[in-house]
Amino acid sequence: MNREREVLVDADVLIQDGRIAKVGRGLKPRGTRRVVDVTGKMVLPGLIHGHLHACQTLFRGRADSRELLDWLRECIWPFEASHDAASMRASADLTFAELIRSGATAALDMGSVHHYDAVFESARDSGFRLVGGKAMMDTGVGVPAGLLESTAESLAESLALLERWHGTHEGRLRYAFAPRFVLTCTPELLREVVRLSRERGVRIHTHASENSKETEAVRQYTGGRDNVDYFHTVGLMGQHVTLAHCVWLSDEEQSLVRETRTVVCHCPGSNLKLASGIAKVPELLDAGVPVALGSDGAPCNNTLDIFHEMRLAAVLHNPRVGPCAMTPMRVLEMATLHGARALGLEDEVGSLEVGKRADITVVDVSGLHAGPTAEDPLSPLVHSARASDVTHVFIDGQAVLKDGVLTTLDAASVMANAKSHVERILGLRQRARG
Repeated sequence: MNREREVLVDADVLIQDGRIAKVGRGLKPRGTRRVVDVTGKMVLPGLIHGHLHACQTLFRGRADSRELLDWLRECIWPFEASHDAASMRASADLTFAELIRSGATAALDMGSVHHYDAVFESARDSGFRLVGGKAMMDTGVGVPAGLLESTAESLAESLALLERWHGTHEGRLRYAFAPRFVLTCTPELLREVVRLSRERGVRIHTHASENSKETEAVRQYTGGRDNVDYFHTVGLMGQHVTLAHCVWLSDEEQSLVRETRTVVCHCPGSNLKLASGIAKVPELLDAGVPVALGSDGAPCNNTLDIFHEMRLAAVLHNPRVGPCAMTPMRVLEMATLHGARALGLEDEVGSLEVGKRADITVVDVSGLHAGPTAEDPLSPLVHSARASDVTHVFIDGQAVLKDGVLTTLDAASVMANAKSHVERILGLRQRARG
């Protein structure tokens, strides 16, 4: 993923002080403290999720067969309102365990309204690279009382989290303002987020034009404006902004995204499961818009495996635009370089280049489902590989997955804790129904 898009055979990567010191063939291991032999495997930049909800992973499989607004109002928002700090930590632990196990090293996350410290604490302890923030919701139809906040409360808690976490742990944890979407944010909140984002130099992460019914509701709420058009009127566009989905963009909105250099995140698994539609990703990429990949939340996918998203992104658009638009290289760019742009970290991660952070994923593509050989060496990564093919993951040069085994999280304990908290939350909801 360097500027030349080189694919090196029998090459080595030298890591020093958490960064990439050298990349090339025949590097001498003399004087190195440790040699990790991954001969025969593929070494690539750590994969990056450009849109995620770690707070929802606990509720995987609990919100099937619904479109977006019903999915939110009937299931996801009530579930999120049931979280306490301990269950939020359990959901985040499960999230980062799955992400690391499937080769991801970084993500842009939108939390629920409360308990976001627990998500940062989980990322801190698991060694994961996280840009995230609490969801901001100061209005909205069907929003539970446990999630609805005043504008002042939303801003105050966001700023408090920013002060506690932004730039900590050698920059591995960073804050992003996360107004949920147009229908749950007042114009006053959005304008203040725009001002604070520029003042503090942090990203904005939100949803836009995910579903046709949501888009129509936005027009009614804004007096006829579409999502991106409305965001533009309040100043919420630019290269410091990441918009998830963008399925239902008008031609004018596509031009606004391009002109403002706003980043888009494509979530094909989620968009298909919720029957939201298919974003015009090839056209956005052809126009120079950086488009990342993301899994969205586990209950609308229901997997956080970015290999699943890569394969979908590679084949989903072919019936409409032909088989050549979404090449393996283009899709891998979305999961690495464009993902780094979605997080505002393109100077730090996203490629194996000297000086960048040593966020590295190693994949074994010699299995029965991926072999024996391919004309394009990137083809098995995008079209055949699975999470179970990932053997090693390094973040800041530290092994968080070694020989397929998590080193910073205990998988059995994470799952047991997640099940315990799901049972508690389901019990609470059952008693609330009487």
